[in-house]
Amino acid sequence: MINEEIEKCEIKIYQFPDCDSDEDEEFKQQDNALKACIPFAVIGSNTVIEVKGRRVRGRVYPWGVVEVENQDHCDFVKLRNMLVRTHMQDLKDVTRDVHYENYRAQTLQRMNKAVFQRNKLKRDSSPDFANVQETDRIIQEKDEELRRMQEMLARMEQQLEEQKRQSTQTTPKHQLVI
Repeated sequence: MINEEIEKCEIKIYQFPDCDSDEDEEFKQQDNALKACIPFAVIGSNTVIEVKGRRVRGRVYPWGVVEVENQDHCDFVKLRNMLVRTHMQDLKDVTRDVHYENYRAQTLQRMNKAVFQRNKLKRDSSPDFANVQETDRIIQEKDEELRRMQEMLARMEQQLEEQKRQSTQTTPKHQLVI
């Protein structure tokens, strides 16, 4: 029903990319299982509680306890797997290539519109060279800021990959550490 409402209201949600043909069958099955769970029903908590003699991350409600990592209670584990194991790079690419570029284009358009309106107010038929220079300077600063942020993101990704490699060397293969 939720998917029908999303479609009916024309709400755009993240679309999983299709698996590459060279992926193994197990990965394809995992990917299809994750796609079938959309939209994810996630409950979060930073509280550790004791349930039936074991400590779990969860929430206590009057009707019972919801365990964050219990797949019968919520889709947190599935969402985590989707983000960490299968589609993180695609999400990064979509964010950078689509969302940030749309934001950047809108910002540049607003800045150009503001410069145009200032020039129009001055009733000067020739463009205000100082305003054009100022806009160019601001654009260059924003591009430099973007470059620095991309470098920082690349360093963070390297650190995460290194931590991931170290954790897989010290933990059994069947155990996921987040």
